[in-house]
Amino acid sequence: MKKVLKVLLILVAAIIVLVGIGALYINVSGIPSYEVKKIDFTAQADSTQIARGKKIASMLCAHCHMNLETGTLAGQHMNDAPEFGFLYSQNITHDEEFGIGTWTDGEILYLLRTGILRNGRYAPPYMAKLPYMADEDIEAVIAFIRSDDPLVAATHVPDKPCEPSFLTKFLTRVAFKPLPYPEAPIAMPDTTNQVEWGKYLALNLDCWTCHSPAFEKMNVAEPEKTPGYFSGGNPSLRTLEGQSIVSLNITPDVETGIGSWTEEKFIKAVRFGIVDGQEAVRWPMMPYNQLTNHEAAAIYAYLKTVPPVKNKVERTVLE
Repeated sequence: MKKVLKVLLILVAAIIVLVGIGALYINVSGIPSYEVKKIDFTAQADSTQIARGKKIASMLCAHCHMNLETGTLAGQHMNDAPEFGFLYSQNITHDEEFGIGTWTDGEILYLLRTGILRNGRYAPPYMAKLPYMADEDIEAVIAFIRSDDPLVAATHVPDKPCEPSFLTKFLTRVAFKPLPYPEAPIAMPDTTNQVEWGKYLALNLDCWTCHSPAFEKMNVAEPEKTPGYFSGGNPSLRTLEGQSIVSLNITPDVETGIGSWTEEKFIKAVRFGIVDGQEAVRWPMMPYNQLTNHEAAAIYAYLKTVPPVKNKVERTVLE
């Protein structure tokens, strides 16, 4: 019996050592790099495309990349999700030294689709990836980034290096991997089909990531397989002052979600941040007043088809 116990203790000790070595390797080696595929692509820009791209970028990119001092997308400190580390969004203005002024359209497209930077490094899970955005829309975003809009005007602000947490390094080794570059064209959905159009908007505006229970459990390749999809409870979001904000359940559960909400109530909440005359939306989420009523109604129609999850989330009281 003593011999068996001794063997078991040796095995346990060996496992602990191996785990320790693995953790040390992950922590020291950091976020992995991958081979970069060269994409021959040039965005076709006209005023309509640029306007569409600005609309999408204003809702999807500006939240993280807006530098409040310069009024451009020159990057900022991000305290929304501290479990990922001490983070800064990067300068994506035209500046050739610190921004993306020397990037090709193909390099930007490859990053947005796969999450791989032009130097091969993987962009961690806190950067939105766009694997299912229609070619037309992603081209519009790039056309906007390349435009003479003041938001992307060359801004000589150096990028500040991120200090990713061990969790981030671990997830990029075992859970979050680069997404495959699409092998076939991705068409726009039928905008007359409310549910189909609403799903497209809810996924590509990244609503599902914050409104699902935990960033580390996201299924980026197949969002609808994410545990607790749209059921809220993510405690990682932060206000500008650093207070934790828990995301709310927006599945159609009648008791704990938005199952009893009318379409009108939902539109007012999403577009104007108001529910029953009271403030409903606060940092880090902002009202999406760029959306039309038709687009907000489509998101509502899609959410009504999501499996309801009974998950009571108390609204955070700001201090």
